[in-house]
Amino acid sequence: MAELKTKLNDGSVGDFISSIEDPVRRADCLKITDLMQKLTGEPPRMWGDSMVGFGTYHYKYASGREGDWFLVGFSPRKQNLTLYLMSGFKQTESLLMKLGRYKTGKSCLYIKKLDDIDLDVLKEMILASIKSLKRYYP
Repeated sequence: MAELKTKLNDGSVGDFISSIEDPVRRADCLKITDLMQKLTGEPPRMWGDSMVGFGTYHYKYASGREGDWFLVGFSPRKQNLTLYLMSGFKQTESLLMKLGRYKTGKSCLYIKKLDDIDLDVLKEMILASIKSLKRYYP
C-alpha cells in the first residue's frame, strides 16, 4: 500500500503562519489557529509542509489501510483558506445554509476570508465534526 506523503512533523506552526505573505490570510490563519486550539484542546501541529492540524485519530478502512490523521485543520492555499472538517458535511447541512460564502469538497471547506462566513456557525460545524470522529474513532 502507498504510504501517506503528508505526515505529522515537528515544523514550527508559528514560523509557517508568519511566512504567509498576504496579511489578511495570515490574520485569518491566526484566528483559525486560536479557534481550533480552543475547540479541540490540542496544540497546532504541522502536517507536511502546508497543513496545520489539531489532535489526532487513528482510522482503519475495510480494505486494511490504516493511519493517523488530524481531527480538524487548515491550510492557507493560494486561492482559498481550506478548512479540513474530517467528518464531512452531511451532518451539518443545515448549518451550511447559515455559514455564508464558501465551497465544499468531501471534507474541505473552502473560503476566501473569514469575514465571508459566520464564525459562530463555523464553531458549531467544527464541534460536530470532532464529536462525529470521536464517536467513530474513540
